[in-house]
Amino acid sequence: IFLMPSKSEPCGLSQMIAARYGAIPVVRETGGLRDSVAPYNCYTGEGTGFSFTNFNAHEMLGVIKSAVELYRNDKDAWRKLQLQAMAANFSWDRAAQDYLAIYRRLCPAGKKNS
Repeated sequence: IFLMPSKSEPCGLSQMIAARYGAIPVVRETGGLRDSVAPYNCYTGEGTGFSFTNFNAHEMLGVIKSAVELYRNDKDAWRKLQLQAMAANFSWDRAAQDYLAIYRRLCPAGKKNS
């Protein structure tokens, strides 16, 4: 588990590096941390880490306890979470495709601009 409870974080690479090596990030939902860590959903198994919203010790501790509980009690779900985190794509190729999709939605082919 990689703990990054930043008060503010405009970008953040540490959580991405940790995830790539299978260390599940626990982050506060701010800036690039919110953008790069998908919260674990215990019902669907989706996600790439754990997150909390408010900047306080109680909320952070609750999320850490959830992460440790998953690690201790459901090794299969934990391993799946690790694999999802390790497979997350933060490449510029993916980012470029995301931007291209936005531009295409804003200006569909064939539509003339003045």
